[in-house]
Amino acid sequence: IDFSLQHQLRLATGAPPSPSQGQQPSKDPLARKMRLRKVKDTAGDSDKVLKGMTGVTEEKNKRLKEWTKEQEEGDRQEAKPRRWDEGLERPQLDYSDFFTEDTGQTAGITVWQIENFLPTQVEEAQHGKFYDADCYIILKTACDDQGNTDWMIFYWIGADASLDKKACAAIHSVNLRNLLGAECRTIREEQADESEEFLEVFDHNISYIEGGSASGFFTVEDTQYTVRMYRVSIPKTYNIHLEPVPVSPAALDPRYSFLLDAGLRIFIWAGHRSTLNTRTKARLMAEKINKNERKNEAEISVIRQGQETKAYWELLGGLPDEIMPHVPDDFSPPKPRLYQVCLGMGYLELPQVELGAGQRLRKVVLNTRNVYILDCYSDVFVWLGRKSTRLVRAAALKLSQELCNMLPRPDVAMVTRVQEGTESQVFKSKFTGWDDIVPVDYSKTADEVHKGGLEIKRDEEQAKKEAKTDLSALFMPRQPPMSAGEAEQLMEEWNEDLDGMESFVLEGKKFVRLPEEEIGHFYSGDSYVFLCRYWVPVETPEQEEGQEEEVQEQQEEDFQCVVYFWQGREASNMGWLTFTFSLQKKFESLFPGKLEVVRTHQQQENLKFLAHFKKKFIIHQGHRKDKPAEPQPSLFQIRANGSPLCTRCIQIPAEGKLLNSEFCYILKVPFDNDETNGIVYVWIGRCSEPDEAKLVEDVSNDINPNGSYSVQILNEGEEPENFFWVALGGRTEYDEDADFMRHTRLFRCSNEKGFFTVSEKCTDFCQDDLADDDVMLLDTGAEVFVWVGPTASQIEAKLAIKSAQVYIQHLRSKGIQRKLRLTVKNKEPYKFTCCFHGWGRHRQQAKQFKGLGW
Repeated sequence: IDFSLQHQLRLATGAPPSPSQGQQPSKDPLARKMRLRKVKDTAGDSDKVLKGMTGVTEEKNKRLKEWTKEQEEGDRQEAKPRRWDEGLERPQLDYSDFFTEDTGQTAGITVWQIENFLPTQVEEAQHGKFYDADCYIILKTACDDQGNTDWMIFYWIGADASLDKKACAAIHSVNLRNLLGAECRTIREEQADESEEFLEVFDHNISYIEGGSASGFFTVEDTQYTVRMYRVSIPKTYNIHLEPVPVSPAALDPRYSFLLDAGLRIFIWAGHRSTLNTRTKARLMAEKINKNERKNEAEISVIRQGQETKAYWELLGGLPDEIMPHVPDDFSPPKPRLYQVCLGMGYLELPQVELGAGQRLRKVVLNTRNVYILDCYSDVFVWLGRKSTRLVRAAALKLSQELCNMLPRPDVAMVTRVQEGTESQVFKSKFTGWDDIVPVDYSKTADEVHKGGLEIKRDEEQAKKEAKTDLSALFMPRQPPMSAGEAEQLMEEWNEDLDGMESFVLEGKKFVRLPEEEIGHFYSGDSYVFLCRYWVPVETPEQEEGQEEEVQEQQEEDFQCVVYFWQGREASNMGWLTFTFSLQKKFESLFPGKLEVVRTHQQQENLKFLAHFKKKFIIHQGHRKDKPAEPQPSLFQIRANGSPLCTRCIQIPAEGKLLNSEFCYILKVPFDNDETNGIVYVWIGRCSEPDEAKLVEDVSNDINPNGSYSVQILNEGEEPENFFWVALGGRTEYDEDADFMRHTRLFRCSNEKGFFTVSEKCTDFCQDDLADDDVMLLDTGAEVFVWVGPTASQIEAKLAIKSAQVYIQHLRSKGIQRKLRLTVKNKEPYKFTCCFHGWGRHRQQAKQFKGLGW
């Protein structure tokens, strides 16, 4: 691919780059003479200059010694040992699936059993009964008269427990202690050697039972191979075709070659009337199967008709009476059909992939993000893309079984699961150009073979010339921001069309109505549903006078309902499943034919949805029902990306370095543990917009709805030391400008279309736009970052770096300078993260739900 700036500009715009306006002018000889004369006139002052430089050096060395001494004293203070309990931290894992919110909050005994690496709570009736092949975690909770809670944590090891259960019991007991914030130790107890403290927990009434659950480790077993036989043929439109036939002598035909796959033994049976080309290709196919699927451990035997061995006939079930031709002369293999498995709105779709007239299957039609079903009549393959979702995979496997049983098929037909990157040779043979068996032609001379090699080289050179790229987005101007007047007009129009909005939030396993005072407040760990009813204007033709009333009534009833499902970046997909199987069906029955469902994620909302909250869109961290044991200060930043409609107030870490003079912030500082009183600081940066300063005062009242906190408005530089800077961890330096807001651009680099393309994200981008399998370009106004996801391909990364260089060259031709930087996930510098509103920890992958098979 030619990544020169001239070539890429020619492809994008058809014109070469304009010469730089900031280029250096040609050298002026007269100016050079004047400089030399000036140096000559000032040569007598060299002694004074040297003396001054010596003084500066001595002063610098003195300051360096003082700084080194201070650093050594600071290191000695930091080297002091800490108490063991000072390093306790809450675990990063999410234990909500097996440690409930009330775990350790009420007096009593709770027991968990280790199953498949995870703790499972044991019923109270089974307390004190231990299987000798299992491990358990025991939590004893005690509460005194003053309400103080004390815990004792044991983990019990059975005599016959496996290594994985022992390790998981120790690990989960420590994490349980950290989750509770307990200062007690985790005590190890072994079968038949329990301590007196442990026996007192169960009143000295414990019993042992033989057995236990299975180990979580996978056991290595010998691979079981299914014995299959294929009839090998070479139709006009195929490189090679393998037709599955019954493993029986009656399936043999003297005009064909047959491949019998018995796992570590592969037989090639050649009928006496079979062609040399068929026999050769069958042998080459067997060698590929052995190399790619059997680790070269299989034994390949080529047998001519009449020379069969005893082992061969045993596999076929006995000797035949006679081998006669029985395959029809006009036999033609059925054309395979490729279907893509798609997940629609609550249902599955199975559209057929269109190839065009006369075209055959090629590898490029398989997208790594999708799942496909290949129906070959006598075989059904399920191809699972490496980046496909687990829900679609599970659905595809079930659909393939139904598809196989739906039509009459041979008895040998079966469903085969194929994973991307580990495709079998039989599956590859259904595609043109995918690891084809090289045809053998003994009629060509050496000169003809040499000419064929030259043709192949010419084809490769032609393919290189036709390599396609699309970098046009890099040469387009930055999207202009929406004006405040236009944003206000859109907000007013959309809210006029809104007839009503009902709000729901997920609590437990069902959706409940959201209290009125909480509308506009969102939590990153929760899911919300908003049912919006809009009036829809209907254009009707002119009617007669008697029909005007009827038409007017009809127009009043015209409306449309849109359901917005909002999912926080830390919320699981269980909320979406609960909605689709419960609330959505209820809405569809209430508004048949007039319901539209829009699923949106945090900071990826559309403008119409944001307009309904009139710039008061507040996002908190965590769950709305969470109440920390010790309330902490919370810091909120107000920011609009690209449009005033995209204004959000997002909670960020309470750190002073995150302040910026061009933004406004809200700092909420509680005074006591029950958060009944405190102070709310409204911090207004000296360079912030007046409209934003006015808005932040209104939002502060929403964050303090009960008025229990006092509100204090601070201009930058008027901060009190006692509460403001203490709540932010101390006074520190912060940025005084946000110049990146006027230059930031985010590009996505991908080759999913079959060729390399660069596309620009909208100005209202967020952290979750950085997908693990993508490569992104971020222009901050001073630097261009190439961000590489952990699962992105090396080809995308290399081409993205080339594209970034082209982008920098294009800016340089306009007199704009940029530096190139490379970063990866979880290693982003602050200059990168400050361009994203509400930057936090990267979102974890979706959890696995056992009951649903994802």
